[in-house]
Amino acid sequence: MLMPLAGQFSQATGADVTPLPNAHAHNDYEHRRPLLDALEQGFCSVEADIFLVNGELLVAHTFLDLKGGRTLQKLYLDPLRERIQAQAGLVYRDGPHFYLLIDIKTDAKTTYAELAKLLAKYPEVFTKTEKGQTTRGPVTAVISGNYDRETILASEPRFASVDGRPDDLRGTTKPAEIPWVSDSWKSHFTWDGTGPQPDAERQKLRAYTAKAHEQGRLVRFWGAPDRQEIWQAQYENGVDLINTDKLPELRKFLLSVVPQP
Repeated sequence: MLMPLAGQFSQATGADVTPLPNAHAHNDYEHRRPLLDALEQGFCSVEADIFLVNGELLVAHTFLDLKGGRTLQKLYLDPLRERIQAQAGLVYRDGPHFYLLIDIKTDAKTTYAELAKLLAKYPEVFTKTEKGQTTRGPVTAVISGNYDRETILASEPRFASVDGRPDDLRGTTKPAEIPWVSDSWKSHFTWDGTGPQPDAERQKLRAYTAKAHEQGRLVRFWGAPDRQEIWQAQYENGVDLINTDKLPELRKFLLSVVPQP
């Protein structure tokens, strides 16, 4: 059961929480407390799948999982706004940027039309692009899944960007339009974390991330084995957002390898 909104950040805003820019909560809404569990672990990126149902944007993994009241607004947008108000305008006080990955599961155009109207109600939360100028907010919304790229990028003003694919590394879109590129780990690599990582695959991973970084984009993979050996390889070779369902375990790993101030 979700906690009431009032007072729900008493633990998530603790001064002892170290924000972890590399930590991405895959299917974040499946945790006991969507968003809040990730914040308590210091995650700086979370993922929510949305379905447009009777004019509401409901968060779930499949149609069978849909439940009334579990809206994007209630689970993510309102809590983020409250958090930002309490943290001097950021998700983590004096901390890094935060990303909300929104994966569209229903019709691209009609779902985005509702989503765009909703995001516009939170101008103090989200990065905004208007008349070619981008103003970075505390949170950047990144749209994935069943999206219509042209419709999103033509929005005026625009409160969301697009989850890119490897082909975008050969394109000319701006980082404000496509801030990161995502792809399946298994479409690039055979290594599953057992034994040493093959040199050829390590070099391929490093070259891929370097190319994205040259363009000012981040890198994320989905479908990678969720184990420390894979996290280590991703971290060492420049992957910016490490996908996981294991929030405490990834936090412990990152705190062991990331230099602390």
